[in-house]
Amino acid sequence: MAFDDLITRINLFFNEAENEAEDAHQVLEQLHAELAQLKATGQPLPEDLVKLEALLDEEFRSRAGEKQGR
Repeated sequence: MAFDDLITRINLFFNEAENEAEDAHQVLEQLHAELAQLKATGQPLPEDLVKLEALLDEEFRSRAGEKQGR
């Protein structure tokens, strides 16, 4: 049941952040927190969410690098 709650919360985050870059960063932070909570309770981490987290991390690092290069 916890996994279903996680998916619901993540869907809500994405719906809220759909068109806002700043909100997308908030989605990443929330995803970090949700995965950390699963890990802390010994639950397995959903592979697709771990991959999503890595993709978002990479995207934000890339954008940060572009801003610094300007």
